[in-house]
Formats: sequence, structure tokens, C-alpha cells
Amino acid sequence: MSSLLDAFLGQWNYFLVILLMMIGFYAVIARGNMVKKMVGLNIFQTSVFMLYISMGKISEGTAPILTGDAATVYSNPLPHVLILTAIVVGVATTAVGYALIIRIQESFDTIEDDDIILLMEDETEGAQ
Repeated sequence: MSSLLDAFLGQWNYFLVILLMMIGFYAVIARGNMVKKMVGLNIFQTSVFMLYISMGKISEGTAPILTGDAATVYSNPLPHVLILTAIVVGVATTAVGYALIIRIQESFDTIEDDDIILLMEDETEGAQ
């Protein structure tokens, strides 16, 4: 039992990532409110960021500044730089998503998926 606990504590970051992914995925799938779906997407996206950052961490690694010592272990900065770029893109797409939700609210007076589908079906039946 002790070895199982040690294995869990050694990989706690991956379990946290999986938990956040499932929470975000559930919010996207199970909710009809578009704002809640956007929050779920952001939680899911944050879990992916955490996964890449935790995979890029090297134990006792230092910044890649060459000092001439051959025994120095360096951390790769590429995963962190990529995630920084992904965060910026994520913020921009979230802003566009919320802007679209506002436009949908103005057009249909609701942000619930089921209500919008019913309204659109009523419009297509009325047009025929």
C-alpha cells in the first residue's frame, strides 16, 4: 500500500491534470449554457497547459545559461515558451467566444443551446 501512495505522490501533477480535464470536458458536454461551456473550455485548456509545463520540468535543472561546467543539467525552455504563446492565443479566442455569446444573446435573447435550436427550427418552419 505504501508503494501505491508513493507512486501517487510522485505523479500528483498528472492526476491533477486528468481531474481538471474531466471537469472541463464535463462542463462542455453536460451544460447548455454557453458561458458555462466557455468556462469549461478554459478549464480544459488550463489542464493542457499544466500537462505540458509539468512534462517540461527537469529535476534540479537550471536555466540554459552556459557556464562551461559539463555536469550542469539544463531545463528545456521550449515547452514553457510554447505554453506562453498558447496562453496568449487562448485569451484571444476566449474573448472572441464571449463576443459571439453576446451577439447570440442580442439576437435570440438567450444563451441556452436548446432554446436557440428551438428558435431556429421555428424560424425555418415559418420561412417555408
